Amino acid sequence: MKVIFLKDVKGQGKKGEVKDLSEGYVRNFLLPKGLVAAASEGNVKQLEHQKQSEAKRKDKEKADAQELAAKLGEMIVVIKSKAGEGGRLFGSITSKQIAEELEKKGIHLDKRKIEMNDAIRSLGTTTVKVKLYPEVTAELRVQVSEE
Repeated sequence: MKVIFLKDVKGQGKKGEVKDLSEGYVRNFLLPKGLVAAASEGNVKQLEHQKQSEAKRKDKEKADAQELAAKLGEMIVVIKSKAGEGGRLFGSITSKQIAEELEKKGIHLDKRKIEMNDAIRSLGTTTVKVKLYPEVTAELRVQVSEE
């Protein structure tokens, strides 16, 4: 019996796959639990339509991420902090503070997307990587100045 998987089933198939399985297994186990649907012509067309709309959505998200990456590449985020002798900061600048400064400029960005090996502990300009989408990363310049 041909079926379309509505959810992942361990050892059988992943969501969206069309497979041929034994009729008893499908009728007695998979259908009652709502894990599969019969692969009728209408259901297959609906599955194709869902895949196309998902692909369009992913393309749009990637394009938006690339646009934001270009915008971030031109931008310099200025953060003021107290500093001691030799340009050492009292405390440090974290990804959370960078995200808050971007929020003030109208760019909403999750702090977890800002990749920093270590917090910024000195005055000056630092380049920070921002992972916006699986294949899209941007470089953001962060300038730390004395208060």
